[in-house]
Amino acid sequence: QVHMVESGGGLVQAGTSLRLSCAASGRTFSSVAMGWFRQAPGKEREFVAAISWSGDSTYYTDSVKGRFTISRDNAKNTIYLQMNSLKPEDTAVYYCTAIYWGLWRQADFGSWGQGTQVTVSS
Repeated sequence: QVHMVESGGGLVQAGTSLRLSCAASGRTFSSVAMGWFRQAPGKEREFVAAISWSGDSTYYTDSVKGRFTISRDNAKNTIYLQMNSLKPEDTAVYYCTAIYWGLWRQADFGSWGQGTQVTVSS
């Protein structure tokens, strides 16, 4: 399995930025696609962004396109989510996990970390 620890969340005002990090361990990190998901209070966890194993390809849900950027550093076994122009509706707990590219869902060998809370005030 690929295990991960998310960090970088916080309380920010609308229009500002945050950068989330996800440190992974376990199965060969550099060979798997990774994704960010989020779960707002009272809602189901939803897909946010994905990056291919090489980092050459990325994919975003419509609501974050143009505002969020996913990246990875395979030498550090870490992926990032740069979030700009944050909105109150981005408030959620953010998680990273290994995914199936094209399906935008967690891979069977993926796992959920504790997540990192992002709260955006208006």
